[in-house]
Amino acid sequence: MPHRAAATFERTVFYISDGTGITAETFGHSLLTQFDRISLRQVRLPFIDSVQKAHEAVTRIAAQGVTDGKRPIVFSTLVDAEINEVFRKVDAMFLDLFATFVVPLEQELGVQSTHKIGRSHTAANTEHYDRRIAAINYSLAHDDGQSHVDLANADVILVGVSRSGKTPTSLYLAMQHGIKAANYPLIPEDFERGRLPDVLYKYKAKLFGLSIAPERLAEVRFERRPNSRYASLESCRYEVAEAESMMRRESIRWLSSTTKSIEEIAATILHELQIDW
Repeated sequence: MPHRAAATFERTVFYISDGTGITAETFGHSLLTQFDRISLRQVRLPFIDSVQKAHEAVTRIAAQGVTDGKRPIVFSTLVDAEINEVFRKVDAMFLDLFATFVVPLEQELGVQSTHKIGRSHTAANTEHYDRRIAAINYSLAHDDGQSHVDLANADVILVGVSRSGKTPTSLYLAMQHGIKAANYPLIPEDFERGRLPDVLYKYKAKLFGLSIAPERLAEVRFERRPNSRYASLESCRYEVAEAESMMRRESIRWLSSTTKSIEEIAATILHELQIDW
C-alpha cells in the first residue's frame, strides 16, 4: 500500500478560550462539519486568561494567516472584555460564542451574566466532575480487554476488530458524558471459535459493536504496522466480515464508524442502549 501524502490545508481554524477550549472546539466542530469539502487545519489555544497571552496568541494567528494566504477563522469562548478586544483587532474571522449567545440571554432573562473567567468549567458540580474522572479511569483500565474486573459496573462494552474506533469512543464517552465504557477487540481466534470472548456473555445487554470499511481499516493499520499481514486488505476484509457476522448472530447492535464522527457514534450508543447521562 503506498504511503499517503501529507495533508494540505486550505484554511486554519483556531479555538481560543480562558479554559480548556473544549467548549469552543465542540461548537466549532459542529458548525464546520457542514463544510466537509474544505480541508481545515485546527488549532486549540487554551488558557488565554491574560492580555499578554492574548497578544501572543494574536501574533500566532496573524502569522498563520500570512502563511496560508487566507485569514484564519477564530472560535472564542473568552469572557473578559479586555482580552476579547485584543483578538478583535487581528485579521481573522472572529466568532465570539459568548457574545453571540450570552447578551441575548441577558436581555431575555433580565439579569446580567457573571462574565467570570472559567465560569463554564466551574459551574459543573463536584458530583458530575468526579463522575467523569472515575469514568476516564475506568475506561483506561478496561481498554482493549486488558481487565475483566468490575465489568458489572460498565455502562457499555464496545466490541469490534482492532482499530475500528473503540478506544477513542470509550474515552469520549467517559470525558464528555461520564460513561464507564470498556472495550474488547474481536480477534481471529474468536472467529475460529465462532464465539465472543467468554467473559462477555454475562454482559450481552451492555455490548455495542463497531465496524469499519475494510479499505479504511487497512489504511489505519498500515500507519501503525506498514506492510504487515495485520494491515493487508485481505486480512481486514476477513476480520470485518467475520466480526459483522458474529455481531448479527449474537444480536449485538452495531454501526460502521467509517464515515461517522466520534460525537455521532457516542450519541448513537447512548440512544440505542438508552443510557442516561
